[in-house]
Amino acid sequence: MTDNKLHNTLTEEEVALARHCLEYALEHGAQGVRITLSKTLMNLIGVLNGEVDKTAHALDRSLQLQLFVDGRFGTFSSNRLEKDGMEEFIREAIDTVRMLEADESRALPAPDRLVKDAVTGRELDLYDDAYDTLTAEQRRDMALGSTAWPQPGLISEEGEYSDSVFDSLTIDSQGLYARHTETSFEIGYESTVEDAQGNHWSSYWWDASPRLKDLQLEGCAQKAFQRAKEQINPQNVKSGKYTLIVDSECAGKLLTPVLNALGGHSLQQKNSFLVDSLNQKVFPDNLTILDAPCTQGDTGCRLFDSEGVATREMPVIEKGVVKTYFLNTYISAKMGLDPTVEDITRAKLLPIGGCKTLEEVLQKVQDGILVTGFNGGNSNPATGNFSYGIEGFLIKGGKKVHPVREILMTGNFLTLWNNLLVTADDARPCQSKLIPTLAFKNVDISA
Repeated sequence: MTDNKLHNTLTEEEVALARHCLEYALEHGAQGVRITLSKTLMNLIGVLNGEVDKTAHALDRSLQLQLFVDGRFGTFSSNRLEKDGMEEFIREAIDTVRMLEADESRALPAPDRLVKDAVTGRELDLYDDAYDTLTAEQRRDMALGSTAWPQPGLISEEGEYSDSVFDSLTIDSQGLYARHTETSFEIGYESTVEDAQGNHWSSYWWDASPRLKDLQLEGCAQKAFQRAKEQINPQNVKSGKYTLIVDSECAGKLLTPVLNALGGHSLQQKNSFLVDSLNQKVFPDNLTILDAPCTQGDTGCRLFDSEGVATREMPVIEKGVVKTYFLNTYISAKMGLDPTVEDITRAKLLPIGGCKTLEEVLQKVQDGILVTGFNGGNSNPATGNFSYGIEGFLIKGGKKVHPVREILMTGNFLTLWNNLLVTADDARPCQSKLIPTLAFKNVDISA
């Protein structure tokens, strides 16, 4: 391993410090300990109107300490990672935990649930060695090489290229040793254009990948510019019920509240519209969502959650039936249910209806509103009711007619998802959730 790699990721000395902290906490009164040590190194080049506007280089290290002391529990963190200072920090943390109320539901996960195959951090092939040889000049060239500036009508263009390394180690007093290491390369641009009346319209585009060679640098700013131009001259539509096509770039907005409603904290607090839905059919037959956390090289994949519990591919919703809740050790004990993993890692919605692309979905539904962005609004996690501002295009005969904006979609998530018509197979791999273009029928629109 080169010196550069040692600087980029956790060093042997840093790992040794984590082990020492664990042993020290046990020696000074903790019955159970979990430590997460993390290190992030980030480089950024900002571009404004075709010129470098800012640069950043940041290194962050932190150690999170979770203590189980005399039936009590506390979480503490520090970024001052010197041995003597950490020993004093741990002693004071243990004394603090002893002042808290006891909670019999607090415990480390059962050892047989812990991950066993995350030893090096590289098992998922998410670390790109190209990171180790990148120079400041190369980063600058990639940022500037993606710009679309100047062009007629383009009055402002802001962009950023960034790359980072994230390395984390989780250990506990039961023998857990779980490491995760990944690189990330990102490009993003926002463009502002001016129409003939002097109105300004803005849009963005971005891409990200754990591998530099897969990052779509070329055309990023041009895509943002094109998306901004397409917003010019929006027109009104009548209020009513429409078929709604939601672009894969923003479709996760409509799935995230469903996944959050399956989370243990929301369920335990009765702040979820999916309370008592386990093993119940509450969604349509055509809806299947998997958690796919262990795919080699895929953005967002992990072999374990923050407790060190092993992840696995599993159905979350299968043919409309809720197959799992996301329950960590504590919440599961509170609810009297078997623990799972604490959250979904890599949601994957299976395609519906045989369409591959957005264009095929538009041809299939013919008429409706294509949503390309959300601008404000909210949802009620307890009832599933929502109200979102949307922008996009009126669709007639499978084609865009004119842009629309400042309109409102309202409804309930259970009703919305039970009106799912068809999807594409165009989920963006750069996103944490693999959600394709979606089409729903009978959505209420207020203009």
